[in-house]
Amino acid sequence: MFEGKTIGWAVSGSFCTIPEIYSEIESVVKNGANVIPIISEHVARMNTRMGTAADIIKKLEEITGNKVIKDINEAEPIGPKKMFDTLVILPATGNTIAKLAHGIADTSVLMAAKAHLRNNRPIIIGVSTNDGLSTNARNIGDLLNKKNIYFVPFGQDDYLNKPNSLGYKRGTVGEAIEGAMRGEQVQPII
Repeated sequence: MFEGKTIGWAVSGSFCTIPEIYSEIESVVKNGANVIPIISEHVARMNTRMGTAADIIKKLEEITGNKVIKDINEAEPIGPKKMFDTLVILPATGNTIAKLAHGIADTSVLMAAKAHLRNNRPIIIGVSTNDGLSTNARNIGDLLNKKNIYFVPFGQDDYLNKPNSLGYKRGTVGEAIEGAMRGEQVQPII
């Protein structure tokens, strides 16, 4: 499915989602992709109840067999070197989505996105935000209309307790990547 493809996988600080993405990355690797992990500076240094920064880095490097990119300086060459066929941002926090929608590149994840987009190559976003149906709805809507931006299908992840929260649909990531690489948004998105 992904033989001969290099995929950047950017991880922003939705710490409760990070343990869930390991199996998604493993699946892409098992399907032939060379995955280069990228983590935000917060993920690179914050220890949370979900695990330590060192454990996250170790796990990502074990799964992918590649060194983690963890700061803006390391992410900047992604564009000039045309390092990736595609870039996945998963989990993509509301903060990351908002900044991406407004062209802000002040983290390693956002610099990776900016650098990658300069080559007119696809980015796939896996939403993970508690404000997706409130403050961040406009930013998601904005990105839905931007060239080379695709989404993993998403929906409300806990409509009773967190009615504004959105999360990507597990098990649809590979299909979303394949679609984006063909220039197609997987449907239904929501």
